[in-house]
Formats: sequence, structure tokens, C-alpha cells
Amino acid sequence: MSLKGDILEDPANEPKKDMFMLTVDPEDAPNQPEYVEIGFVSGLPVSVNGKELSPASLLSELNQIGGRHGVGRIDMVQNRLVGMKSRGVYETPGGTILFSAARELESLTLDRETMQVKDSLALKYAELVYAGRWFDPLRESMDALMEKITETATGSVALKLYKGAIAVTSRKSPYSLHRQDISSFESGDIYDQADAAGFIRLYGLPMRVRAMLENGI
Repeated sequence: MSLKGDILEDPANEPKKDMFMLTVDPEDAPNQPEYVEIGFVSGLPVSVNGKELSPASLLSELNQIGGRHGVGRIDMVQNRLVGMKSRGVYETPGGTILFSAARELESLTLDRETMQVKDSLALKYAELVYAGRWFDPLRESMDALMEKITETATGSVALKLYKGAIAVTSRKSPYSLHRQDISSFESGDIYDQADAAGFIRLYGLPMRVRAMLENGI
């Protein structure tokens, strides 16, 4: 849902409470949180709370769940394609929930470099879609890359919704790159905490050399 015009044309004005169509005011949302679990297969959402749904039905379900908790309100000043700035208020309860869940699942299944590349391309992808260039060959090429990147993004994410806020409570994937036997701060056979000392010395070497230069050493 997109809200524009009227009092919103002045960025100093707060949106009126009765403008919103999909979400309740977070102040009026239930005093008890609601938990929702979203299942993914290869990066695509396929279920809500264990119930398999079509893409349209899934988004509709999340719109209702998120809407009653005031999730997904966005107030922004944006740069339009024609060059002007405009202020818009948006309601995206389902989309906000999906984005949060997908992001959390990818934190398990994607390595750091891949996530960085994906994030950098996401901005360009959004620009293409916003500019109406859906059938642009570049967009199609980026889709192919994204499909490859998210092949292992299968699993589920549980979120807690409360008065406009979203908090992750669980992430699970059979392709998780998180290994407790490696990342544990208590013990581990593969990663020895003492190994960090040498890495830190090497990683900080350029800064150490610069400090030596500045201090005439």
C-alpha cells in the first residue's frame, strides 16, 4: 500500500492515524507477541506456520498477520527517476516479514563474500524494477545469479511480532554453514582460540607499519 499527497507532501508532517489501510497503529497492536514461522525452499517462501501456500496466498496471510501487529510501516523521502524528491508512506507487512526471514536464513547458508555481492547487486536490481525495466536483460541475468546463490537457502525462520517490531527467534537449515563444534567459545577440536593471536598480528600489520612510520620508528 502506497500513501502519497495531501499532508504527506510536507516531510515535517506526521501521517494521520486513519491513513493506514493494512496495518494497525503499533500503539494499538496486541499486548502479546505473535510468533510466525516461514519455510523456504531454495530461497523461495513456501509455507507459513507449517501450512504450504501459493506465493499470493502466502503474502496475503503474512499481510494479515503482520498488519494486526503494526509491522511494515515505512516513511521515506525518495529520489524519483525523473529527478525530484518525494515523500511516501508505505505499508508492507508481508514483505517486511518475508525480507526479515529470508535475510536471517541466508545468514546461515551464505558465506560472507557471497552475501556482500548479493547485497551490492540488490540495490541495482531494485533500481531496475523501480524504473520499470523488468524485461531488461540485466535483470534476467541477475535473476540467474540470485537463483544460483540461493540454491541452499532452504529451511525455516521463526519471528516474533510485537507492536511494529520483528525479532528473530529461530533459524534452521539443513545447509547451515554454522558449526557449533567450530564456532563454540567454550571448546572446539577444529578451531583453537589460540590461533586468533597470530591472525590478529598479521591482520593488523599494515596499521602497525603505519604507526611505526608516523612515530619515526
